[in-house]
Amino acid sequence: MDQERRSEARMLCADMLEVRWKDHFGKQTKATALLEDISPSGACLQMETSVPLGAEIGWDSPKQFFSGYVRYCVYREIGYFVGVEFGEATRWSKRTYTPPHLLDLEKFVSKKEGRGSSTARGTSRE
Repeated sequence: MDQERRSEARMLCADMLEVRWKDHFGKQTKATALLEDISPSGACLQMETSVPLGAEIGWDSPKQFFSGYVRYCVYREIGYFVGVEFGEATRWSKRTYTPPHLLDLEKFVSKKEGRGSSTARGTSRE
């Protein structure tokens, strides 16, 4: 299994994309993918087909073209999960592309912890 090597927080998201890649022979292929998560330096796509390791892959968003290289492609029960490391010309930010369903887990957890601790303090004073 892939060891976690990211130094950046992943944002969970959901968006349907049409992705394009070239295989090792230079053949252009395209497929529909579900964007699972994204960070400034990469993304994870769920697909019905495998994509070769090292393949150059890309997709359009309204304000930016994303491109990178496949770092892993593993099959898990519901499809292939394809890890993309963005190329030097591509960096993701909320300003350039915000998927329709975006969840920042770090903010979610800190809000939840904040509510939990204030509730606990309130209960102890009663």
